[in-house]
Amino acid sequence: MIVGLAAAQPVPQPAAILPENATLSNWKRQIRPQIQATWVRALGRLEPAPRDRRWLGDLRKARELKREELAHYTRIELELPVETDFWAPHVLLIPKASAHPGRRPAVIAWTSTTPDWREPEKWWGAWLAERGYVVLTGWSFIRGYRSGARYNSKVHEVLYERFGHWAPLSRMAFDARREAEYLRTLPYVDGDRIGFMGFSLSAKAALYVAAFTPGIAAVVSIDPGVPLGALPDGGGTNYKMPWYLDWEHPVGNTTVGGILAGHDHHEILALAAPRPLLILGGSGDTEWGRSHSDGRRSAEWVDRARAVYRLYGAEDRLVFVPTSDGHHANGPAMDPAWQRFVERWVGKRP
Repeated sequence: MIVGLAAAQPVPQPAAILPENATLSNWKRQIRPQIQATWVRALGRLEPAPRDRRWLGDLRKARELKREELAHYTRIELELPVETDFWAPHVLLIPKASAHPGRRPAVIAWTSTTPDWREPEKWWGAWLAERGYVVLTGWSFIRGYRSGARYNSKVHEVLYERFGHWAPLSRMAFDARREAEYLRTLPYVDGDRIGFMGFSLSAKAALYVAAFTPGIAAVVSIDPGVPLGALPDGGGTNYKMPWYLDWEHPVGNTTVGGILAGHDHHEILALAAPRPLLILGGSGDTEWGRSHSDGRRSAEWVDRARAVYRLYGAEDRLVFVPTSDGHHANGPAMDPAWQRFVERWVGKRP
């Protein structure tokens, strides 16, 4: 029983993804295509339509703004032409070649809703760069898009005007794909070893990166609040807002929410299989977790998806670690967990 709730109040349960005796062939040929088709319909698209690719900028023309030589790495502030008229700020950390020769693993590291794109250098980037990882820090386009649009000021409408229905969470996953493409243009990056990390806002994006972005070796999602809807104690997250999934957006004779009725994020986790995916929760000391945070019960969503990982013989690649570190990017339990995970699945050669 959950403290503070009436006994008769229903507790949401994620539905099983696999029928009894399901095989990997069943999953690949029948179940997975059906689940992905439902989510893609709700998201609108996973990438621009062919006619709209003309709006994509040439990533090889990155614009360097500032360069610093630090003890263990070179730090470059730059802008990438994500679209022909939208330059997004990033920080690129390049380990010293003398200490880390050859092609190196890389990590794309996004910030959350409040700090800017430079903050992930402090959270994770410096640690990674000192150990030989190339790091590209950034943030979601909803933090500052074209025409001054932001997550709380019609960012989804500006996106739709150019590309049609494209849920911002899906656009975020595509932007991570583009950042990986940029990293592969750098001669010192091992294109087979590129990971993605995100906290809070970008932890939500990380789940969609894991499900829909090819070429990412492993993903770390720090306190995303996995369940899609509101939880009995008022917890849960705001995935349904216009700057994430845009729940009320019309799609044919229904809405995004109508399409996703009865669906939840354990399906997104399953679509990631067998990609290595670490989810760190900040409210491990609570049953459900505080708002925008994962408590012990989030393990039920992960366990539903783990059944799919098990079909691949890759159960150890989906990891959920509930901690009591709170809704933060770092903590005494979180840090060793993500460090071990990244070293195992990104740092080592496949």
